[in-house]
Amino acid sequence: MSLLKNRRGMTLIEIMIVLAIIGSIAALLLPNITGQLDKSKVKEARIQMTQIVNALSMYYTDCGKYPQSLEGLAKADPNCSNWGPEPYYKKDLKDPFGHELVYELDGSEYSLKSLGKDGREGGSGNDKDITLEDIQ
Repeated sequence: MSLLKNRRGMTLIEIMIVLAIIGSIAALLLPNITGQLDKSKVKEARIQMTQIVNALSMYYTDCGKYPQSLEGLAKADPNCSNWGPEPYYKKDLKDPFGHELVYELDGSEYSLKSLGKDGREGGSGNDKDITLEDIQ
């Protein structure tokens, strides 16, 4: 009569085999997923920098100069009578990797760049700096 008894549930060995299969699949897919995420952040940084360049152009048109820092796009400039009334750029001034964008003003010329995933000068791949030349 015990032969007719229905076994229910899974044994420990079966559970371990299932977990090993799931772990193997995750190990194969994870690098591809994170690589695609980093590529999308690079594209997002280029789009963000294009928007900031447009905001800088509007600021220059209204004020006749570029702001001393990127915060000048979000806060009213008392030295500019035509500023606003709305901020020129309302979004976060950090790149998609969470690093501050590098903005430097030299007279009537400016430079703008994202330091990439690693947040340091130089690099290659997703760590490469994104400059104005990359978005034009």
